[in-house]
Amino acid sequence: MLNSLSGRFLILTTVFVMLAEVLVFVPSVARFREDYLLGHLERAQIASLALLANDMIDTDLEEELLRNAGVYNVVLRRDEARQLILSSPMPRPIDATFDLRESRPLPLIMHAMQRLADPEPRIIRVIGNPLRDAGLLIEVSMETAPLRMAMIDYGLRILFLSAVISIATAFLLFLAVRVFLVKPIKGVIGHMMAYAAAPEDARRIIQPSAGVRELREAEEALQSLQTELTHALKQKERLAQLGGAVARVSHDLRNILTSAQLFTDRIEMSEDPAVKRLAPKLVRSITRAVSLCESTLAFGRAEEPAPSLTRVSLAELVSDVVESERLTVGDHDLSFSEDVPATLSVRADPEQLYRVLSNLVRNARQAIVNTGKPGEINVAAQEEEDVWRIRVTDTGPGLPPKAREHLFQPFQGGARKGGSGLGLAIAAELIRGHGGTVMLIDSSEAGTIFEICLPRGDL
Repeated sequence: MLNSLSGRFLILTTVFVMLAEVLVFVPSVARFREDYLLGHLERAQIASLALLANDMIDTDLEEELLRNAGVYNVVLRRDEARQLILSSPMPRPIDATFDLRESRPLPLIMHAMQRLADPEPRIIRVIGNPLRDAGLLIEVSMETAPLRMAMIDYGLRILFLSAVISIATAFLLFLAVRVFLVKPIKGVIGHMMAYAAAPEDARRIIQPSAGVRELREAEEALQSLQTELTHALKQKERLAQLGGAVARVSHDLRNILTSAQLFTDRIEMSEDPAVKRLAPKLVRSITRAVSLCESTLAFGRAEEPAPSLTRVSLAELVSDVVESERLTVGDHDLSFSEDVPATLSVRADPEQLYRVLSNLVRNARQAIVNTGKPGEINVAAQEEEDVWRIRVTDTGPGLPPKAREHLFQPFQGGARKGGSGLGLAIAAELIRGHGGTVMLIDSSEAGTIFEICLPRGDL
C-alpha cells in the first residue's frame, strides 16, 4: 500500500499537515505563556485588593493569598509610589524580568521556547498593567516550574489535536484521491491490459469517460494510439496472409512450371517451323515465371489453413503422386514403386496430404537425378493400432549436413543448390495440422527415409 499512489499521498498529506500544525504550535505556546502570566498578575491584583481593603491581615491569611495567586510577592505602583502589598520569603534570587506592557510577537516566542527548553526551576519577575486602571503597574515574583509544566501540558494537547486533524484530513484526502484519481487510473490500466490480450479486437479500445481533464486527455491519447495500432495490426495480418498465400502458390507453381520446362525440351526437337520459331519464346517465358516464383519465395513465408479431414484412399493418392513424378523423369534411369494396401484409407485432407507426399517424392527424385546415377523411390504405408505410417524411401546420395541441421526450417533447409527449403517446412506444417509428424528416419550414402505418422484418433 505504501508503494501505491494513494498510500504515498496519505503519508505526504499527514506530514505536511503536521508541519503546518507545528508552525501553528510555536506561536500558540507563546500566546499561552503570555495568558498564563497575565492570569497570575490578575490573581495577584485581586489578592492585593483584600489587603488594601483591610490593613489588618494576619500572616497566615497573607500567605494563603499569595499561594492562591501563585506568586511570592506583589508590588503596586499607585500615585507614583511603589508599594509592596504582599510578600513572602523567596528561596532563590530573581533570575529574569519580563515586562508584558509592551510585548511583541518575536520576543514572546523566543521567551516561550527558552522556557520550554530550560528544565531548571527559576524565579522571574513579571510586570504588567493593572486591571481597570487600578494603578500604574503591577509587579509579581513567581516560580517558572509550574509555568513550564502548564506549557508542556498545553503543547501536548495541541500536538494530539494536530495529529488527529492531520490523520483525519489525510484520510479524507486519501479517499478523495482513490475515488477521483486512483480508480480512474486503474480503469485505464485495466483497459490497457484487456487491449494487450487481444489488440486486434476493436471492442477493447478504451472509450474516454474520466471527469478529470488530465485523465480524459490521457484516455483520448490512448484511444488514438490503440485505434492506430489495431488498424496497423489488421493491415499487417492481411499482408501476412497475402504474403503466405503468394509464397504457397509460388512454391507449387514453381514446381509445375519446372515440369513444364522439361516438356519444352521435347517441343524444341519438333521439325515444325512454327513450333521451332515459338519454342524459344515459350522457354524464356517459363524461365521468367520460374524466376519470379523463386524471388517471391525468397520474400515471405507461409502459414497453412486448418485441414479439412475426410476419408482418403491412400493407394489412389500415392498413385497420382507417383504418376506425376514419372512424367518429369525423362530418360533418366529412375524407377518408382508403391507398397500401399489397396484397401487402406486414412483420415486426412486429401489436397494437403497430396502436397506433402509430392514434396517428399519430388525431393527424392531431384536428389537422384542430380547425381546422374540410377535410383529408385519407394512409397510404402501400413496401418497400426493408433497411427498410419507412410514411408518415402530413396536410393539417393543422402542429405548434406547443413540440410539435416535445419531440416524443417523454411529458407534454411534446402537440400539442393537454389532450393528455398520451403518444401519440407510446408510438409511438416501440414502434417502438424493433422496432429501428426514428419520425421527423418535415416539419411546416408545408401539413401534417405522419411516417415509420416498420422494419428487414427476417433474414426
